[in-house]
Amino acid sequence: MNDQQLLRYSRHILLDDIGIEGQEKLLAAHALVIGAGGLGSPVALYLASAGVGRITLVDHDTVDLTNLQRQILHTTARIGQSKAVSGKETLAQINPDVEVRTVCDRADAASLANLISDASVVLDCTDNFKTRHAINQACVSARVPLVSGAAIRMDGQVAVFDPRSGKTPCYACLFPPDQQFEEVQCSTMGVFAPLVGIIGTVQAAEALKLIMGIGESLANRLLMLDARNMEWTSIRTTRSSDCPVCADAQH
Repeated sequence: MNDQQLLRYSRHILLDDIGIEGQEKLLAAHALVIGAGGLGSPVALYLASAGVGRITLVDHDTVDLTNLQRQILHTTARIGQSKAVSGKETLAQINPDVEVRTVCDRADAASLANLISDASVVLDCTDNFKTRHAINQACVSARVPLVSGAAIRMDGQVAVFDPRSGKTPCYACLFPPDQQFEEVQCSTMGVFAPLVGIIGTVQAAEALKLIMGIGESLANRLLMLDARNMEWTSIRTTRSSDCPVCADAQH
């Protein structure tokens, strides 16, 4: 690290859990952030400010006036602009040393395999089950840890799925792809603005911990937030022996 970096990250370096070694791990890492909306905004902001060396922002959508109530990566002046490109502009203003790549296409199975191949951690900030399952499948195949977040109305949840150990559940263990789940989206159900900030910030914290190898991650737990009453609930999760995605990895 140069003198400017030592100064910029000094409050991290002062922490016994992080120090210079931990900060250097962040600088060498690549975070893949899929979704540059409500969850992706705080995720990307904190990853960049914390010094993650490379960030790939994936989002096929453009900035809309209705986004600005909660999607803090974007501004009124950028309405109509690609969310990924808008996000890159914001991150450059916060930390110009971070290399930010933009992908302005929808994440699908083919593109995910390529995007995840050199990622240190993947952050799922999307809002539909089809994409979530595709991300999970790609992470299990590439053995890359996944930090998943969701938020709707006044309720949110965060989980970590880490296929590196071969012992923790994957997203499909909790939400089997062959089961029917109601698709609920902000455009029809609404979402409390600070909720996505809270959930996204927890996602960022978990990703940073995974990169540096500190503390205990949320693997084997589903953390849920009732923001109406500001109550957190933590549920233990287990691997499914007949999971169609990760069961083969158990043997």
